[in-house]
Parts: sequence; structure tokens; C-alpha cells
Amino acid sequence: MADPVDSLASIRAFVAAADSRSFKIAGQSLGVSSSAIGKAVARLEGQLSTSLFHRTTRTISLTDAGNLFLIRARRMLDELSEGEAELAEASGSPRGRLRVSLPLTGTFFTKALAAYTSSYPLVELELDYSDRLIDVTEEGFDVVIRTGETGDTRLLHKTLGRFGWRLVASPAYVARRGAPDTVEDLSHHVCLRQRFSSGRVAPWPLQSSPSQGIPFSLVTSVIDPLLDLALAGAGIASFPEFLVREALSNGDLVPIFDAKIEQTSVLTMLWPASRFRVPKVRTFVDCIAEQIGMEMGG
Repeated sequence: MADPVDSLASIRAFVAAADSRSFKIAGQSLGVSSSAIGKAVARLEGQLSTSLFHRTTRTISLTDAGNLFLIRARRMLDELSEGEAELAEASGSPRGRLRVSLPLTGTFFTKALAAYTSSYPLVELELDYSDRLIDVTEEGFDVVIRTGETGDTRLLHKTLGRFGWRLVASPAYVARRGAPDTVEDLSHHVCLRQRFSSGRVAPWPLQSSPSQGIPFSLVTSVIDPLLDLALAGAGIASFPEFLVREALSNGDLVPIFDAKIEQTSVLTMLWPASRFRVPKVRTFVDCIAEQIGMEMGG
């Protein structure tokens, strides 16, 4: 039977190599040689009787078995980290790695994340920006923030705020191209759109209007560059109201079709119920809820 301590070291080496796709970089992150990482992974493969990596002279990549085991390995290390964090609770200093998945409106969360890292410097934040549907428990995330309601009964959740949508353009664009009077007029305008990772283009929240008829003059995979483009006068775009509140109030952007927009959405934070007792999770939930609540409250 393998020594549990040795097995744990091998698992750490495997996860570091999987994350970096390099034995050398994994060794640097763990303070050992690349050959030590290779030997640790080989021992783990021997224990599991399967190959975890495809190896060439230049690169390594996960096998199907490696991808499957990575999920379990992360969970094991996360459980260990949570146990260490619980023991550290008496010291009042949350610590350890905290894996958070955020929507692609990334810069909106910057102030809140900065406030958290300032208050809890011993917590190592690992941020994943994505619009895909996350299985929080299976993928080993501590906290996920998404737009929309949740129906997963395994998770606790907190509503960060409800928000409307705005179609906007810069005053310079409106002066140059004019403002559309009807939805049909959009066919003569530059429309800045976002495409989700699923391939679907984000709909615009117009009453009784099929978004499919709105042209794709420019499409990006994330929303933040669309705001820069709209501010620069490149065209008309759709945003959550909280992202453009300041730009509308100071006149950098002007509203389009306000009377025709009726859709509202909700921003929700979710986390596994079993993890709320862990200080790093509890403090993150409380801090981000307070910070984002203030941001969305105007």
C-alpha cells in the first residue's frame, strides 16, 4: 500500500503539472525539480494502473483518464485546504485557495475583488471568467456568480441584485448616424453584439422584437470590449444597466429605445452548502454581497 503522505505529494505534483502543462513549471511552483515531478506522476500512474498524461519530447497533455482524475484530485486537495482553513478559523485569518467562477462582465467585479483581497490577504483567489453553465460541486468551485435564477438544490445562493438592460450609443455616433426611431431602423446601424461560448448571440431585450433580425455588425466573445467600442462611437450595444449607469449619467453614452425595453435579470452568487462553514467561503460571500450590493444600488 502506498504511503498516504507520498500519495498526497504525487497528487499535488499531478495537479500542478495538469494546470501548467509542464513538469518544469510545476516543479518551479512546488519548489522541486522537473524530474521529481515526473517521478511523482509516474508513481501515481503506477498506483492507478493508468496513464494520466500523453508525453512528447516537448509537451504533455492530459489523457481522458487524466481529465477525469483531475476533477477528483482537485476535490481532494480542496477538502484538505478546507480542513486546514477550519483549523485556522480560531486565528481569525481565512486562508487557502478559493476557486471562483465569474461571468464575462469581469471588470464590474474589480472593486469588490480588490476589497476582499485587501481584507483577507492570506486567501489565494483563483478566478475563472466564463459564460458556460458550471457544475459547482463536480468542478470543485467554491463560489460561482451568474445572471439568472438557480434551481440546483445542492447549492446555497444569495441574490446580489436585480437589474434592467439599456441600449446605448455615444453622442458622437448619434450625431454621425442619427438615432433609430424603430427597431426596423437598426438594419441601417452598426450593432455591437456578444456571442456566448455556446455559439448563441446574446439577444437584445426589445419588446415584441425578434433579436434574430438585428444585424451583427461586430461580434465579440466578451462584453467588456463592447463597452469600450460603444464609448468610442463604434455603434449601438446592449448592456446591463449597472455597467453603463455612470456613462449615462455623465453623458458619455445616451439611451436608445428606453420605452421599448422591458427585460430584467438577476445577479446571483452560489456556493455548496457544505462549504459555507469554511472561513474563506463565508467571508468571500459576505464581502462580495456587500460590495456588489453597493455597486448595483447606485
